[in-house]
Amino acid sequence: MSGHSKWANIKHRKGAQDAKRSKIFTKIIKEITVATKMGGPDQMSNPRLRTAILWAKSENMPGDNIQRAIKKGSGADESSNYEEILYEGFGPGNIAVLVECLTDNRKRTVSSIRTIFNKNHANLGAANSVQYLFDRKGRINIDRDKVNEEKLTEVAIEGGADDIITDNEEYFSILTEFSDLHAVSDFIEKAGIEIHESKPDLVPKSLTVIEDMKTAEQIIKLIDALEDDDDVQKTYTNFEISAEIANELNG
Repeated sequence: MSGHSKWANIKHRKGAQDAKRSKIFTKIIKEITVATKMGGPDQMSNPRLRTAILWAKSENMPGDNIQRAIKKGSGADESSNYEEILYEGFGPGNIAVLVECLTDNRKRTVSSIRTIFNKNHANLGAANSVQYLFDRKGRINIDRDKVNEEKLTEVAIEGGADDIITDNEEYFSILTEFSDLHAVSDFIEKAGIEIHESKPDLVPKSLTVIEDMKTAEQIIKLIDALEDDDDVQKTYTNFEISAEIANELNG
């Protein structure tokens, strides 16, 4: 099965220490609102909403917050007219960077994203300048302490998954075709396995290995700045930090 970037573990630890919960909740509320507005409030017939609710639960968002976001998306509230925008660019070490945004003010968002890139040794690119370097997939994360790896592998294969990634310390990651994400998720749940997170993902076709501490720190700073922006929902990159540098960062 395929390998996985050491960045996943570094990012997870840093996120657990530094993430501002209010910002995370704001992003989730936006996604639930947009998902409801686009596909209706019934999560059983609205896969995007189901994914957003799983995200909310994985971050321990209170149920009342989830219901308020669904209600907002179901109404005629003009403040929920968010626009989805994908920005592409190049980061330190010439890595590819994709930034998914939900915004009610395109001018504000593009100005903010451009400023973050400019201040962090990165450059915005044109449409499709790096997107072709990624495959659109589904990703299902399952806590390692809640399932036996052998059983999960068997269920995942039977359910139609493409791959299972096992080198993260916190969870197993199952990759699926994008169109199969919800079918595979349902199959896994029906097999009695609890899912921590189920989401669309952009998976790099190949990885750029970062073997320089300065470049690694610049990349981390760039991604932290992007993910701290209220309009940014998700970021995707195609780099892998070498084991030596990862150990230093973790130390």
